[in-house]
Amino acid sequence: MPVTKSSLFRKKVLTAAAAAVVAAAVGVVTAASPAQAATTTIYASPSGTGSACSSAQPCSLAGAQAAVRSLNDSMSGDIVVQLADGVYRLSAPFRLTAEDSGSNGYRVVWQAAPSARPAISGSRAVTGWTQADAGRNIWRADVGAGTDTRQLYVNGAVATRARTAVNRSDFTVTTTGLRFSNGALSYLNNLADQSRIQMESIGSFTDRYASVQSISGNVITMQQPSWNNNTFGYDTFSSPHRAGPLYLTNAYELLDSPGEWYLNRGTGALYYIPAAGQNMSSISVELPTLQSLVNVGGTYDSPAHHLTFSGITFTGTSWLGASSNQGYADQQTGAYVTGNWNWPALSACQEGCTQFEATRPNWNQMPAAVQVSAADSITFSGSQFVNLGQTAIGIGNDANAHASGVGLGASNITVTGSEIARSSAGGIVAGGVRADAHHPSDQRMVNRNITISNNRIHDLGVEYRGNVSVLTTYVTTATVSHNEVYNMPYSGMSIGYGWGSNEPGGSTQYTNRGLYNYQPRYTTPTTASNNRLIGNYIHDVMQQTTDGGCIYTLSWNPGAQISGNYCLRTNGWFGLYFDEGSKYYTASGNVFSSIGTWATANYWGGENMGNFTVTGNWTSNSATNVTNGDRGNVVNTNTTVTNGSWPSGAQAVMAAAGPQTGGTPATRLVGTQSGRCADVPNSVTTNGTQTQLWDCSGAGNQNWTYTSGKQLSIYGGTKCLDANGQGTSNGTTAIIWDCSGQANQQWNVNANGTITGVQSGLCLDAVGANTANGTKLDLWSCNGGANQQWSLR
Repeated sequence: MPVTKSSLFRKKVLTAAAAAVVAAAVGVVTAASPAQAATTTIYASPSGTGSACSSAQPCSLAGAQAAVRSLNDSMSGDIVVQLADGVYRLSAPFRLTAEDSGSNGYRVVWQAAPSARPAISGSRAVTGWTQADAGRNIWRADVGAGTDTRQLYVNGAVATRARTAVNRSDFTVTTTGLRFSNGALSYLNNLADQSRIQMESIGSFTDRYASVQSISGNVITMQQPSWNNNTFGYDTFSSPHRAGPLYLTNAYELLDSPGEWYLNRGTGALYYIPAAGQNMSSISVELPTLQSLVNVGGTYDSPAHHLTFSGITFTGTSWLGASSNQGYADQQTGAYVTGNWNWPALSACQEGCTQFEATRPNWNQMPAAVQVSAADSITFSGSQFVNLGQTAIGIGNDANAHASGVGLGASNITVTGSEIARSSAGGIVAGGVRADAHHPSDQRMVNRNITISNNRIHDLGVEYRGNVSVLTTYVTTATVSHNEVYNMPYSGMSIGYGWGSNEPGGSTQYTNRGLYNYQPRYTTPTTASNNRLIGNYIHDVMQQTTDGGCIYTLSWNPGAQISGNYCLRTNGWFGLYFDEGSKYYTASGNVFSSIGTWATANYWGGENMGNFTVTGNWTSNSATNVTNGDRGNVVNTNTTVTNGSWPSGAQAVMAAAGPQTGGTPATRLVGTQSGRCADVPNSVTTNGTQTQLWDCSGAGNQNWTYTSGKQLSIYGGTKCLDANGQGTSNGTTAIIWDCSGQANQQWNVNANGTITGVQSGLCLDAVGANTANGTKLDLWSCNGGANQQWSLR
């Protein structure tokens, strides 16, 4: 049945004459016919103005939105908004509602123009740097009094807020903060702008921030409720399950290392210490100022619908919630505690208590940079979500995580063929954690039919480490398939939420803890069912935290399927982790390599668990406590493999895991030192042509695709970056050659910005540390130089 927008929610009335004028301006590309629908194209550019929206006179992003709204009531074909190359800098989040949606089953498509790489950004470029302190090499730029941010991006990489690591043993926890006696810390009493300082505590699975009020007499007094909310429950600031690093952050006096920055909000002075090789006269610095970027959603009566975004980069946000007097009382995967509670005595609730359970039904979710709720048939494809100060994409999260004020209600949402990388928290969070997510008061709130496929998701959790690449909480039918996930501080992927407390009949554990004093003990199932993780390649996870694994589950999930995944390297942690309340999962045909216990269930106090079908998997570690016949489990035909002798079935799974669509979208490979792009001279395609540095243009000879086979391909995948002659010595030239899949064409894109040859282990290098146009690229021993650091953007 055709979909049209409700007249109850129209914001304008467009006369037929006015509609004709707009249609003439944007142009109808093809006439409607039974065989081919009409397509209308609207043109936009970063410098666009006016309302013509034509190829000769493009309009702005807002102008394009107005043009769409004038045309989309009775569509006979798609409306395509073609975005020219460049950065579309927003002063407020870009909001799309039912007013912006397709009709009659057609779509409104926001897409990159041919060969363009448009970016929608919530940041501003910072220029005008002068040296403020020659002795410490501190540089300064003025960004305006009152400006605030938690992130700064330099040459495409997130910089570090000024900080210093301190020893937990030097501090004594009190009801109001911390006391220290080590004389080496006395300088803390004299730090300026103390109410802007924070302390960060990295625990086992949480990464908490508490805001300072004042420091005097060797006593750090914390802001409330930031302190109290961070010191009760589990894995707390005061008693972490694993005592990870403790940092004091965000003071000018702590600015002491290359790559660190500090912003004085009162004066608008931004300070930065350049890293080795960075030239402040040519450096690219982006200061994010928006707390969300794109908000797609309407209401349950009138949802946003039939919208597509393709080939767009979403970048440049900074969520400021953690900077407030609330701090960030992290609980798990982006959910956190706020507000005032009936707090127990400081030492009385370090492993849970009744007072803490009062918070559980009221946890907030971190608002994402790109938010989708009260929406149907929304697609993101071939795009990039990078350099974002929070969760990248939130799909149907609770209302508190959506700028629209309307949460949940997301259906038929697709994220495919995209890159999600180098951001502060997690990748994609689908679903909410509060009551309306698991037992909705209105069936239109149910999140259903979410597809996340063929994406490359990596290097996340930069500042909120307790996050994962993809989390589906309470969703009916989510398919997460053929993604590649790597360089994650915590678990790889997660399914489920609630620790079994919201399942039919509830949980005796949570009765004992007192949860049901504050919420119902439900008798009906949650909305979580038929969720699948299929064919994903998940590697190099659990790099900074503990108590997690490659794939992590919580609570009941009838019909859940975990199959065909390849899990590699978990830093000694679990391959498959069935945590509290997990039930009704089938895990078959997966490969687990270089992991700790390959399959574990947290049966400690976790009743109502089991009914696992775990069959036909391959593992390099035989340890497991998931056994056949226990709690209704079916466990058989799993194979332990030694010495890397994977049988053909396992090899087939390993080969098929990960993206199936050729890798990430074409992207520029930008030198950190030079700010110039890896380039094939004069766009030639001759085998053996040595690559070089050149001013970034966006042309096809600078558009590289990092594939699931670790190739850097160009020209539509016909040529690949190649170590000449399979060389493994310093000075081997970096050339292009017909793609062969051999090891000399395979590259590791590393979290430290280097790109190393799989065969040689050498770094991609700008010869002689030169930065000029025409500088040749070769391979050289990795030395930490800025001429060996790159960003894909």
